[in-house]
Parts: sequence; C-alpha cells; structure tokens
Amino acid sequence: MTVNAPAAPTTTEPFRRPVGSDPTPTPTPTPTRKPGPRPERGSSPREGQRVRPLTRRQVEDHLQELGDLYAETSGGGPWAWNQARSAFLRRLAADARRPGFELLIAETTALTGCAYGFPVGGDGPWWEGFDGYLPGRLLRLAASGRLFVISGIHVPSRVRKQNQDRAWNLARRLQKRLLTDHDAAVAVTLVKRSDHKTVEALRSWGWRYMEGDTPRTAPLGPFRVLVLDA
Repeated sequence: MTVNAPAAPTTTEPFRRPVGSDPTPTPTPTPTRKPGPRPERGSSPREGQRVRPLTRRQVEDHLQELGDLYAETSGGGPWAWNQARSAFLRRLAADARRPGFELLIAETTALTGCAYGFPVGGDGPWWEGFDGYLPGRLLRLAASGRLFVISGIHVPSRVRKQNQDRAWNLARRLQKRLLTDHDAAVAVTLVKRSDHKTVEALRSWGWRYMEGDTPRTAPLGPFRVLVLDA
C-alpha cells in the first residue's frame, strides 16, 4: 500500500545574514514531517494465500493434513487435540457425503486454513440441530436453494484477532467464496453456546444473531445459530 506523506513546505524568501553575525550562514532548519500512517499489517494478505476448492477425492487424500490443521487451530493440549481431531474428521466425512458439499483450503507452501459447508433444500435431514431456530424467511430461502450451511471455518488464531473487518481477512475470504460459488443469499452456522471465542470471532467477520435474538432471548439449547448475509 502506498503511504502519502505530506510534502515539506517551501519558501521563496531569500536568506539574509544579520549584520555582525557569524559569516557562516546558519542552515534553515528542516521542517519536521508528521509521520504518515503505517502500512497495515494483516494476518492474511492476498499475496501468498491461495484459496482453492478440493474435490471429494482430494478431501479424502488430505484428511491427515486437515486433521492436523484442526488440531493446531482449535487450541487445547495434546490429549484434547487427539479427541477433538477424531471427532472433527468424523463430522467432515459425514458432511462430505452431502449433495453440493464444498471444502476450500488456503495455502502458501503449507495448508493455512479451510472452510466447508453445503447448500440446503426445503426438507431434511440438514436441519438436525436447527429445529425451532430458523424463521420462515430462511426456510423459504432453503426451499429456493439459496441458503448455505457453513459447517466450519478453521484459521490460525491471528486471523481471529487481527483485521477481522478487512475484506482480505482469510476467514472473510473463505466464507465469501463459499457463498459466491453457490449463489447463496444467506449462510447459517451452529455454534456451541459455551464456545464464546468462536461466537466472538464469527461476529467480528460479519456474522450476526438472527433478528430479535440476543444472548438473553435465544431459544434454550446447546447451540446458538448465527447468520451471514452474502
């Protein structure tokens, strides 16, 4: 990014040496420039972060790497990693069998992030967990094929903490690409009610509670539903 610093002021008044002064002229002090804004340092600049989809066969071939990525980005100790990693791979395998499933990866010389989900129709079984949460407007979108479930977004912790509102933030790029690829108007996701960090991260990437939904008025249950407009 180019930083525009203010130009040094100039003057047309000639220099005059006062009578009786030192014959060596005193140099005109150089005006102090105000520092310009520092270039933004982002957690996920566009260069070096290639985003691409994997086919179902490629997902199978990359399960080990995807499991490692999940373990590295989910936090917790080695015991938690092993347990959570296995559960993640089971859920991923189940989602991968759904019609329209898509998984995007971000990579440099190694895997740096992923996001995945599937479009939904007007009937089940996609709704497991969503029962009683979705208003009629979203159900109508599902019937028209323009509702998309994002099952997971897995990125390094710095992406959760830095430049969350920038369009080039890696999480924002991944979720937008999923919606664009499927011409979806709205995405929905389920988050454990106790997982405050994930809710906070999603909200920083543009996700919101449903209309009229607040932490106090949300339906009782183990999950929260968040929505994202395309």
